[in-house]
Order: sequence, then C-alpha cells, then structure tokens
Amino acid sequence: MTADVINWGLLALEPPGWGGVLLAGLFNSIKIAIGGYSLGLVLGTGGACGKLYGGPVVKDLMEIYTTLVRAVPELVLILLLYYAGTDVLNRAAAALGYGTVNISGLAAGIFVIGVVQGAYATEVLRGAILAVPAGQIEAARAYGMSPLLTLRRVTLPAMLPHAIPGLSNLWLISTKDTALLAVVGFSELTLVTRQAAGATKAYMLFFCAAGALYLLLTLVSNLIIRFIEARARRGWAAPS
Repeated sequence: MTADVINWGLLALEPPGWGGVLLAGLFNSIKIAIGGYSLGLVLGTGGACGKLYGGPVVKDLMEIYTTLVRAVPELVLILLLYYAGTDVLNRAAAALGYGTVNISGLAAGIFVIGVVQGAYATEVLRGAILAVPAGQIEAARAYGMSPLLTLRRVTLPAMLPHAIPGLSNLWLISTKDTALLAVVGFSELTLVTRQAAGATKAYMLFFCAAGALYLLLTLVSNLIIRFIEARARRGWAAPS
C-alpha cells in the first residue's frame, strides 16, 4: 500500500475521521490500566504480607489465589470474572431483595485486571521483601521499632529498588491486557480500532495507528519508570 492510496483523512479528530474515537479508546485503556494496576498493587501487597507473615490458613489461601490466577489464561479469567462474577453478584442481590445490579464496563474492567495483576504482584513483592537483608530488619527491631514502623522506614524503602523492575513489567502488561476486554464489549482502544477498520475497510491504517498509540504509551511509561527507578536507587553503589 503506497502513500497515495492511504486516506489519512480517516485519522482526523473530527467526523468523518476516526482519530477522536481512537484517542477516546486509548484514554479508556489508560483508565482501566491505572485502576487495575492500582488494585493489583493493593491485592499484591496484602498477598505478599499474607504469604510471608500470615498463619497457615492465610498462606494456603494466598497460594491457591496466585496459583489459580497464574495458571489460567488471562482471556479465560476475564470471561469468567466478567460474566460469571456479574451473574453471582446479581443472584446475591436478588436473594437479599435487591434488583438487578448494573456494573459499569469501567468498574468491571478495573476489577478483572486488578485480580489478575494482584496474583503476579504478590510474587514480585514477596521476592522483593525477601531480598531485603535480614540484618537491616534485625537492627530496626534492636532499636525498638514496632513492626509497622519497621515496615515503613526499613522494609519498604529497601525493597522498592528490587520490586521496581517486576512492577514496571506488570504495568506494561496491564496496558496490553486492556485489549482483552474487547471480547466483553468494552470500548477500549482495540475494540474501537476494530470498529473503525470494519466501517472503513482500512484495516492496515487503523491497526497500524493503534499499534503506534500502544508504542507511544510504552515509551512514555518507560521514561516515567526510569525516573522512578533512578529516584529509588539514590545512594546505591554503581555496578562495577
């Protein structure tokens, strides 16, 4: 396909161009990625603490959670959590005397991505905490620090540089996982790209444009991640 047969006007921001629709889809993808990633961090922090410091029951539950989520393909999990989860919620609401619960696509997408991200974040954070030298934690206890104060002043700052590479990968994965929500009809970038390509038959143009937007998101994310990593590693000795 040469430049003279590509209708670049289809990417215009105003109709009949689809550029505005693509940007709206990208914005929706970013919202889901941020929400799901944040929820995943919360679940991952709780899961890591449960695996390391919880009782036998808590450790077993966390092990089941991480094993199941990491074993089942993400597309299957999305379909299961989206459809089966909504059905279970509506049945529970009906049993309690409430009507049908309408769950927004944004909330459902954030929940699904968050559950998936939480399982992987659990292992990333658990490994990062284990990488903190035991002597630092013992020194904090010797100074009389409470467990919570030790966690805030010693464990978290020391484990952050170890966790950032894994967490940054999870963020990039979350931006790509939003594309899987197209199968449940949520208007993120991949779905609106398919709609635009189907309506105009300009498949190459629109899917290349979507790929460029995903690439741009990744490049911007990498710049932010490098800045955060440089801040977290201040005071560390440079590798020889």
